[in-house]
Amino acid sequence: MLDGGLPALWLEGELSNVKRYPSGHWYFTVKDDVSQISCTLWKSKALRAPVAPRDGLRVLVFGKAGVYPARGSFQFNVDYLEDAGEGALRRRFEELKANLAAEGLFDTAAKRPLPRLPRRIGLITSPAGAALRDILHVLKRRFPSIPVLLYPVPVQGAGSAAEIARALVLASARAEVDVLILARGGGSLEDLWSFNEEIVARAIRACQIPVVAGIGHETDTTIADFAADLRAPTPSGAAELVAPDQAEWRRTLEAHRNRLASVSRRILRGHSDRLAYLGRRLGQAHPRLRLRERMQRLDELEVRLVGAWRRTQDARSGHLRWLGGRLALVHPGRQLAQRSDALQARAQRLARAIASQLRSHRSRFEGAVRTLQVVSPLATLERGYAIVSHLNGPVVRSSDAVAIGDTIEARLGQGRVRAKITERLI
Repeated sequence: MLDGGLPALWLEGELSNVKRYPSGHWYFTVKDDVSQISCTLWKSKALRAPVAPRDGLRVLVFGKAGVYPARGSFQFNVDYLEDAGEGALRRRFEELKANLAAEGLFDTAAKRPLPRLPRRIGLITSPAGAALRDILHVLKRRFPSIPVLLYPVPVQGAGSAAEIARALVLASARAEVDVLILARGGGSLEDLWSFNEEIVARAIRACQIPVVAGIGHETDTTIADFAADLRAPTPSGAAELVAPDQAEWRRTLEAHRNRLASVSRRILRGHSDRLAYLGRRLGQAHPRLRLRERMQRLDELEVRLVGAWRRTQDARSGHLRWLGGRLALVHPGRQLAQRSDALQARAQRLARAIASQLRSHRSRFEGAVRTLQVVSPLATLERGYAIVSHLNGPVVRSSDAVAIGDTIEARLGQGRVRAKITERLI
C-alpha cells in the first residue's frame, strides 16, 4: 500500500549517518528539526548525482517512499540528490534559460562568426584568477604576436554580474578588439552564478563583438554559454578557439607559398614559352625583315613596272607610228601639198587653157575687130562723119528728135563737141 499509495516526492533536509557500502549503494538519514527518515541511494542513481552524500550536507532528494520487508522498516528510495542551495539555483537557472530561449536570445541564426585572425583579443575575467594565466599561456603558445587587452572584472560575489555586463558594454563601445573571451575557472553552481544572471546574457547579445564563453569545467553550463556566439568547455579551450594555431598557419602559409611558387614557376614557364614563341614570331614578322621583303617586292614590282611601262611605251610608240603613218596619209600638209600640186597643175592647165582661150579669143577678137573696123561707125567717123546724141541721152536719128535750144553732143572721129540747136532743118 505504501509503495503504490504515495507519489514521487521532493524532500529537503540535512544528511546524517551517511554510509557507503562496497556495493556502491549509499545509506543515510535525511532529517530536519522535527523528523527524520531513512533513505537509500542505489549505485546506479548515485553515479548520476551531482554531489556525493556527506554528513551535514543540506540536500534536496527526489524519490518514492517504500518498505524494507526484511526489517519491516519504512524508508525513502532516492532517485536524485542535489545540494539544497544548488537545487534552488538550478531551478532558477532552468526558468531563466527557458524564458530567454523563448525570446530567441539563444537562436543560432543570431550567432556571429569568429574572425579567422583577430588583430586583438579581449579578455573579460578576473586578473587574479587561474583562468587568465591559462588563457595567456595558450595564446602565447598558439599565436604570440596577437595582442591581448584585459577588461578586469570580479567573477563571483555580489555585484559581479553587473560588473561583467558593464565590461561587455565598454568593450563593445570602444571596439578595440575583434573578439572577446568571457572566462572563469571552475566552481560550484553558486560560484558560477554571476554568469547565469539575465543582465549578463543580455549584455552578451547586445555586444557588437563576437563573444566566446569559457566558463568553468567541461561539465559546467551557464546562461552565458547559451547567449555567447560560441561556447568553449574551459577557459583554455576558449583561447584555443579564438587564436589560430601559428604553426598550422605557418604550415598553411608554407603550403600556399609552395603552391604559389609552383604556380608562379608554371606561369613563368608558360610566359617564357609564350615569350619565346612570340620572339620567334616577332623575328619572323620583324619590321626589318618585312621591310626587306617589301623592298625586294618593291624591286620586283619596279622591274615589272619598268618592263610593263616599256612594253606599253613600245606598244604605244608602234601605235603612234601607225597613227603617224595614217596621219601622214591624211595629214593636212600632205593633202595641202597634194592639193597645192594639183592646184598648181590645174593653175598651169588653167593658165595654158586661158592662154589658149586668150589666143583663140584674141584671134577671134582681132578678126572681129578687123571686121568691126570694117563696119564700125568709128571708122566712118574717121572718114569725117559724126554721131550726134542728146546730152547724156540717146543718139539723135532725126531732126524731129531735137528742139530749138537743145544741147546736143557730137562724137567725132577724134573727140567730142557740143552744140546748141538754133535751127532745125528738115
